[in-house]
Amino acid sequence: MRSAPALAGLAALSLMTTACGGGDGDEGGGSQEGTLVIWSDPDRSGAIQEAAEEFAEANGVEVDVQNVSFDDIQGDVVNAHQAGNAPDLFLGAHDWTGNLMRNGAVQPIELPSDRAEGLDGTAVEAMELDGQLLGVPYAQENIFLMRNTELAPDAPETFEELVEAGTELKDDGEVDEVLSMAVDQEGDPFRMNALMRSAGGDLFGQDADGGWDAEDLRVASDETVEAMEAVAEYGEDGEGVLRRSIDTENDAALFFDGEAPFFVAGPWNLADAGDSDVEFDISAIPGFEDGDPASPYLGYQAFFVTEGGANSALAEEFVVNHVTDTDFVLDLYDADPRTPVQTEALDTVSEDDPNIAAVAEAGEDGLAMPNFPEMGETWKPLGVAQAQIIGGEDAREALENAHEQIAERIGQ
Repeated sequence: MRSAPALAGLAALSLMTTACGGGDGDEGGGSQEGTLVIWSDPDRSGAIQEAAEEFAEANGVEVDVQNVSFDDIQGDVVNAHQAGNAPDLFLGAHDWTGNLMRNGAVQPIELPSDRAEGLDGTAVEAMELDGQLLGVPYAQENIFLMRNTELAPDAPETFEELVEAGTELKDDGEVDEVLSMAVDQEGDPFRMNALMRSAGGDLFGQDADGGWDAEDLRVASDETVEAMEAVAEYGEDGEGVLRRSIDTENDAALFFDGEAPFFVAGPWNLADAGDSDVEFDISAIPGFEDGDPASPYLGYQAFFVTEGGANSALAEEFVVNHVTDTDFVLDLYDADPRTPVQTEALDTVSEDDPNIAAVAEAGEDGLAMPNFPEMGETWKPLGVAQAQIIGGEDAREALENAHEQIAERIGQ
């Protein structure tokens, strides 16, 4: 389960390896000449290993695919890079880019146009910072609305329609909750952003080209305050639809146990949905009747090449030629289903699984999450403020306090 993308946080290095060249219980190692070292989470290491073995044979090298908890990879890479013991390449999230670049841990990648053309353009742009491509994306993730079709046959077009339908079911005793959406005691900005943006609020401003502007912090702007006041109407002192007692530990269970007709879900919930007894459908999170479309953050999974590795040229070749390869992306999808950003792979999985096509469609109004370093300093203060507002506290006071904390952290 996931509450928000993992951001900076330098965890202690603690690795267990498994791959060609590494065995269970071996101590993880860094880049070494003649052996391409790759860090991956355990769910995807097998698929990466298969592609890596083919690559190793073709290039006359050994490949060591090492298992690292996904939540630890970013911090471990930074620590290992500083210690001179980093891998050659690693799997990560696009919103790590700014922190990795600031720490000098990743090198720019030259992606040929014929390879770039096969990828979703927004995904490629999300990996760019200061005019450089710092990773090659392979999958997108965004939140969406999952609906119990026995309880709610039709997808709501507005948030108000959702609340009306869910409230009627609750009043009739058919469900306990109108909506299962993780708010948490400390907030969940990754999910809340969709509603906040629909109501006119934002975290950062955008420049003339639509890119995020780190110098335009908008947490306490009038627009954001008014937006969270609108959201708060559905909070604990209002309709009671959004509640801090719902978090990522119980949100899925509420839906799969039939206690909520609607669920703000993510692709990480699809496997459990398929195994459940609930008949469900997927659609976009509806925005407010008088607002903009709900705009979820788009996150991307990507491969990065570590700066200064012993095999940086080989690592870049692997990333450019394999991460953009349809068969490789499909192998990764089989290991851990996420919406591919490689066009041919997306077409293939959408034919076999219409849910993936629905998830991609639900993200059409989304915006790629900011990838600059300042983003990592916003999550906790903003989340706490949003949780306080849902709990009934004054929106302006809570957001001004969050704005102050964030501004201090990012030097504004």
